[in-house]
Amino acid sequence: MSKLSLVRRLVGLGLIVGLVAGTSACAGGANDGLAQQYRQGDNKNYIAGDGSVTEFAKANRGEPVVWSGTTELGATIGSAELSGVVVVLNFWYSGCAPCRAEAPDLIAVEKQFKGQKVQVVGVNVRDTAATTIAFERNFGLDYPSIIDNNTGSVLLAFTGIVTPQAVPTTIVIGRDGRVTSRILGRFEKGTLKSLIETAVAE
Repeated sequence: MSKLSLVRRLVGLGLIVGLVAGTSACAGGANDGLAQQYRQGDNKNYIAGDGSVTEFAKANRGEPVVWSGTTELGATIGSAELSGVVVVLNFWYSGCAPCRAEAPDLIAVEKQFKGQKVQVVGVNVRDTAATTIAFERNFGLDYPSIIDNNTGSVLLAFTGIVTPQAVPTTIVIGRDGRVTSRILGRFEKGTLKSLIETAVAE
């Protein structure tokens, strides 16, 4: 089995056994059932990271990662377009309970760093463009998301940094294109803010 086939299989079968929310299920805020389920500790419908944070020392970051994908609106975005920008990549999909729970915090962080050469980019590993757009509308997301469910190209680009089983995963990429930090699972807003600040300061 090829590497790409393996990733597709993991994304399609191993990430989450649970719910893929349709347009009508993507209700944001406190009434969001999946997010509430996650907050109550009922994680039977997904497999997520434990929230562990890894910061990579400059000497251990390896080469810049080359990545690219097509957004929900059909635009191309990737390392070439975002050269010299601190990038926050958030791997998610609409039926992932912790992804929904952390969405308001990601929106807040994105707004906080506006004008500081920081770009948040979602990487949707399961949904169609239409489902992604519906989610963004209902949750108020105003940053782009790459639709990675067919090719797995962005996930493959970060092999060894992002594991297919851990969704959500959030990584911070420095201006030089190298990964500076990673959070496996739902992030704490203060922690992500600090990791971004560190990358901006470098």
